[in-house]
Amino acid sequence: MSQKLVVIGAGMASGRMLEELLELAGGAWDITLFGAEPRGNYNRIMLSPVLSGDKTFEEIVTHDADWYAANGITCRFGETITRIDRKAKKVISAAGEITYDKLVIATGSASFFIPVQGNDLPGVIGFRDLGDVETMLGAAKIPGAKAIIIGGGLLGLEAAAALNEQGMKVTVLHLMGHLMERQLDPAAGYLLQKELESRGIKVICNAHTNAIAGDGKVEAVLLEDQSTHP
Repeated sequence: MSQKLVVIGAGMASGRMLEELLELAGGAWDITLFGAEPRGNYNRIMLSPVLSGDKTFEEIVTHDADWYAANGITCRFGETITRIDRKAKKVISAAGEITYDKLVIATGSASFFIPVQGNDLPGVIGFRDLGDVETMLGAAKIPGAKAIIIGGGLLGLEAAAALNEQGMKVTVLHLMGHLMERQLDPAAGYLLQKELESRGIKVICNAHTNAIAGDGKVEAVLLEDQSTHP
């Protein structure tokens, strides 16, 4: 008799885990997969090319509906687990509850929003999933649209380059003295900044964000030096 396995999180980690499990002992498990997103596993690392238009979402899907069906996995996408009852061995969502013999939690991380006033305004978004990409692409279609990227690390610069390719006027605000300071020394960071600026991307280092302003939606970022960037 197969055991009930519940997996919370339909990202890359759980996708790889399920591949290994199915190869080693697929018939031993009755698998139910929960994911907060309304879709299965895809390669998040490749979201930047989707944002820039170099790839389609379909090209970065790693496990499609046919794969889940062929492996007998019950998919409950778009369903968030709100509580885990370890004593009763069950998980609870808004749609109901399901029992398990074994539970895997593979929910991954969440975008970090700097703790300043206005960080919850509409239009302030992270860059973690396809929903974020779709929101940014929608904004890029607005004539004269502007984007401010807070953070000049690898992911922030990928977003900046992609949105620049989509036609947005992009400004990067970076807290440290040069871009990608964890990977690059000041000289290399300077050269990277000049390359981005040659593409039309504005870069401001030593930029201490003081607040995010807007009336009903984000309209500007206010820096500690009292400058305002719409």
